[in-house]
Amino acid sequence: MKTSDFYYDLPEELIAQTPLEPRDSSRLMVMNRKNGQLEHRHFYDIIDYLDEGDCLIVNDSRVLPARIYGIKESTGANVEFLLLKHLGAGRWEALSKPGRKAKEGAVFVFGDGIMRGTVTGVTDEGNRIVDFECEGNFYEALDKLGQMPLPPYIHEKLKDKERYQTVYSRELGSAAAPTAGLHFTDELLEKIKAKGIKIGYVTLHVGIGTFRPVKVDDVTMHHMHSEHYELPEATAKLINETKRSGKRVIAVGTTSCRTLESVAKKEGCVCPSEGWTDIFIYPGFEFKVLDGLITNFHLPESTLIMLVSAFAGFDNVMNAYKTAVEEKYRFFSFGDSMCIL
Repeated sequence: MKTSDFYYDLPEELIAQTPLEPRDSSRLMVMNRKNGQLEHRHFYDIIDYLDEGDCLIVNDSRVLPARIYGIKESTGANVEFLLLKHLGAGRWEALSKPGRKAKEGAVFVFGDGIMRGTVTGVTDEGNRIVDFECEGNFYEALDKLGQMPLPPYIHEKLKDKERYQTVYSRELGSAAAPTAGLHFTDELLEKIKAKGIKIGYVTLHVGIGTFRPVKVDDVTMHHMHSEHYELPEATAKLINETKRSGKRVIAVGTTSCRTLESVAKKEGCVCPSEGWTDIFIYPGFEFKVLDGLITNFHLPESTLIMLVSAFAGFDNVMNAYKTAVEEKYRFFSFGDSMCIL
């Protein structure tokens, strides 16, 4: 398949710039993946499509306020850093802008001296390796100094940092939110549990590579970025029990999906597992775990729309996106949702 096959025309005004309140008031498109039939509801209606004994698998990764602004000690120049990957102790891989100001050996001061960073290396991709020092806890300092690394298509400033976190987020480490989960409220989750639907947790720390475009014409030639995941024993047990009872395993988001299918591919079964995954799911992929997927509407020609097409069928998905544009759904991270069963 060609990357261009996954293109669709999206008017810019349909790209959601701010999240809706309350979280579960967003619209919900429900797709029957066997026949492509669509229904139009609201996210709080999701409970009507979940049965007792089903399980939802959610990604509990929490977004770091990873965009920080520093002053170069030697010249006073302003430089922006976006933390990408923790390399141990105070060392991080980061994007820098402008890069020419952040050469190896350069020292930067953040927040009137709350934190300092020294560029100690440059990767093959041009990212910087930065050693940070601060008094006290690094993450507490980052919480004071940092801003949420919102996607490049969002131009409005986020008033409340927590609106770019899921209500169940707990494991710090993502450079972007697992946005399918942003629609859940604590109250909706309690109603779901009361109906007899179990919730299982995985962790996949979303990398900034999730926003990188596919630059090759042949989909099969694309190489995915690598992300760290963990599937704990309790979640593996829940999934296996759900499968044995003939009920459905429904992933909340492409990150949860990638975690489950990565483990099944690597281990040959669903079992406790931790590691790095660069799994690339596109049409033709054979799913071993998923029975359902809750997801947002994704960018044209992105790896995420390819994953959804692999699960629900290319024609079904492209028709659903055409319908979503016609019906003026809100798109991308702060946009509306889709449930595929």
